[in-house]
Amino acid sequence: MTHEHLSPEQELQARRAKTLQMGGEAKLQARRDAGVLNARERLEGLLDPQSFSEVGMLAHSARPEDRDSTPADAKITGFGRIESRRVAVVSNDMTVKGASSSWINARKIAYMKECATRNGMPLIFLGESSGQRMQDAMGAGSMAGGGQDAQQYCRRRETPWVSAVLGACFGSASWYSCLSDFTVMRKGALLAVSSPKVTSVAIGESSDTEELGGWRMHSEITGLADMVVNTDQEALTAIRRFLSYLPSHSNETPAALPCGPEDRPESSGPETIVPAERSKTYDMRKLLATLVDRDSLFPLKDRFGRSVVTALARLEGASVGIVASNPQFKGGALDADACRKATGFIAMCDSFNIPLVFLVDTPGFLVGIEGERRAAPAHIMNMIHAVQLCSVPKISVIVRKSFGQAYLNFGGGRNSDQSAAWCMADVSFVDPSVAVSVVHGVTRESDPERYAQLHAEFAKDTSAFALAGAMGTHEVITPCETRRFLVEALAVQRRGFNNGIGRHEMRTWPTYF
Repeated sequence: MTHEHLSPEQELQARRAKTLQMGGEAKLQARRDAGVLNARERLEGLLDPQSFSEVGMLAHSARPEDRDSTPADAKITGFGRIESRRVAVVSNDMTVKGASSSWINARKIAYMKECATRNGMPLIFLGESSGQRMQDAMGAGSMAGGGQDAQQYCRRRETPWVSAVLGACFGSASWYSCLSDFTVMRKGALLAVSSPKVTSVAIGESSDTEELGGWRMHSEITGLADMVVNTDQEALTAIRRFLSYLPSHSNETPAALPCGPEDRPESSGPETIVPAERSKTYDMRKLLATLVDRDSLFPLKDRFGRSVVTALARLEGASVGIVASNPQFKGGALDADACRKATGFIAMCDSFNIPLVFLVDTPGFLVGIEGERRAAPAHIMNMIHAVQLCSVPKISVIVRKSFGQAYLNFGGGRNSDQSAAWCMADVSFVDPSVAVSVVHGVTRESDPERYAQLHAEFAKDTSAFALAGAMGTHEVITPCETRRFLVEALAVQRRGFNNGIGRHEMRTWPTYF
């Protein structure tokens, strides 16, 4: 591109105009025809109106032959606002060389990461990339140059990172999704190490995009996707909402919202959700909706590790993180995936000063060959390790039952700051019916009278009142008193000496387990 006849001011305007054309009208029209936003439209949908300030707008490929065809070098970077709060953003432009990674746009991303950390603002990645730009990366010299930043993928969770998977995401687009605190994935998008074509050439394995890394794979099997949506705009809205629960950086607490009568849960209380009979199941998410502020429940990884619910929510306007067993799935027994899900969520909440609420109705951990093959004991220990390192307020409520090691993993004993049990709750090493069978080999069917006698003996001291009598819980409450207990406990356990800022001992833990 030559501008010899233009003044410097005119040349600047011409270069800016060229950059705004992105990969050209034909490619932009193709996206419109497909109903998919382009990289700049995504920024408009994400940020407050007229708040975007671009950085590196005039960057281009380092290769002379590509300079005119790489506006912004395929990564649009800058700063903007969400609900008036400053954020840093990286939006991949698929119309320019497939948003492939290069030396120059890697420097742009590095600058955004550095600025976000130094100035305490969330960092958002809007992902869609074909992976590495091979022309820039081939050869030993290129590989050596690419390894000069020893901190490139090192996170200390100083500020929240958020990613949206909005198309094919290979290479760095997938790396940053896996490093983020929240990843939302649009149906039809793809998240993988490399493309089906590379996979086919490299190892001779053919696969379609859904099988390789589609939304079902990452929301139900791997758990890499925290949320699945249908459109780009739904993904951008989810990002805005997620960030509303978090602070801008780890040295402040999340902002509380005003809470009026209209924000409190509807009048139907928790006692209408939970069956009295322990053999009957229910959806813990429905119970949570009766406890937290109206419409504030924001579940994460809802399709993965489903016997535990992890969700952000609000109580009297203040952000809380919820870890709750869900009897609707596997009776509320935690498997390896549920433990992985809970561990990552606890680490995130602790890193950003979000108090934790445990709601417990579990028979314990799921036992069996499949669990052992998936290293269930290690995942159980990772979870309790996270609970015990956690320095934010921890409040625990036992709903119907809590047995075995799961009692500790859900904040039992000294693992929470304040606890309560519903008046009908039971707590013990195992369910009394299991103890009768294991210790005496007696079942209800084989000897009903003997079974009933032994069951009564094992169940004698399992009640909430026995737990309170041993000071194993601080209160015994009715179901309708649960919200009041949580609100008051969080007000007491607010860490006044350090203004609610935790020790952040898990800030370098992986975002994914």
